[in-house]
Amino acid sequence: MKFQDSEHSKVLKHYKLEKPFGNFYFLETFFIAELNEGVHFDWEKVIEVMSELIIFYGKDAKLAYLSNRVNSYSTDPRSWEKVHKKYNIIIASAIVYYNDFTFMNATLEKKFSKRSIKRCLSLDEAIKWILNLEEFN
Repeated sequence: MKFQDSEHSKVLKHYKLEKPFGNFYFLETFFIAELNEGVHFDWEKVIEVMSELIIFYGKDAKLAYLSNRVNSYSTDPRSWEKVHKKYNIIIASAIVYYNDFTFMNATLEKKFSKRSIKRCLSLDEAIKWILNLEEFN
């Protein structure tokens, strides 16, 4: 389920950033990525989104990242560490997967990341997990 189609979009204040390669939703303590079908989310695209995040939240923000994998796309799993080294604003991550293939990709990304990544079966599960993180309460 896409964020804009969920009940959460009606009750959680958010800003929608539209890019040619996907939509991003900036909320109080986390952001959601919904990339377009077939996109390769390369380092240049990551930098573009991270620059927008820094403008919106500030360079000292501490955020959770929710990847809502409603579409199939590719990414370099090593990008996680590059993001942490360059920006250091993501304290927790959740990936919503909708099939076995995206579950396997999420598992691979989890292995490359030195930080915890929660794999979730639904957008609702991921948002509830993020909202209950002790770092935000």
